[in-house]
Amino acid sequence: MSLNLGDPFPNFTVESTVGEIDFHQWMGDSWAILFSHPADYTPVCTTELAAVTKLVPEFAKRNVKPIALSCDTVDSHRGWIDDIKAYGQLAAGDAFPFPIIDDSKRELAVKLNMLDRDEIGAAGLPLTCRAVFVIDASKKLRLSILYPATTGRNFAEILRTIDSMQLTDHRKVATPADWQQGDACMVLPTIPDDMLETLFPAGVTNVSLPSGLRYLRKTPGS
Repeated sequence: MSLNLGDPFPNFTVESTVGEIDFHQWMGDSWAILFSHPADYTPVCTTELAAVTKLVPEFAKRNVKPIALSCDTVDSHRGWIDDIKAYGQLAAGDAFPFPIIDDSKRELAVKLNMLDRDEIGAAGLPLTCRAVFVIDASKKLRLSILYPATTGRNFAEILRTIDSMQLTDHRKVATPADWQQGDACMVLPTIPDDMLETLFPAGVTNVSLPSGLRYLRKTPGS
């Protein structure tokens, strides 16, 4: 299955560390980030899941639910969680803050085109790449990133992109290179000058360019 940005994200029913999940029902009115892992008890994956456990409050502020996928069984996931907690210095008795999907048959990895055919596991099968899918509350795919199995993800960058998408959903702006929440934004080129004062009461600054074209306009962030 090939998914483009803006496509409806397919529903699925899977077993997980919190029991059976109907994905769309589990999401409810929230956004979701689905991120896949090649296998349990592997070094990079352990660091990634530990990182996400610490960022769960940040995802919650943005109404985003994390859910992980790994090509091992629920029983394997549950044992691995103890190592993730230890690495992330989480209390051993605390509940793990998000589900891990059992994709031991690789059915979902195949369906969502998440296999890295350059990385072969011990069983001779392609490993799952480090896929990231961000799905909005209307169940549409908003962001898709594929990392090779050997490269850990930058979850701060993923949070930054979510901030950008949620901001630009409600304001007629785009976010420039290296933008962070609160930084100035770019006014969309489609907005005529006679609407600037109404749409951007905080003001708009035109950046002077050699071309003389007035397409690079900044407005304060919020």
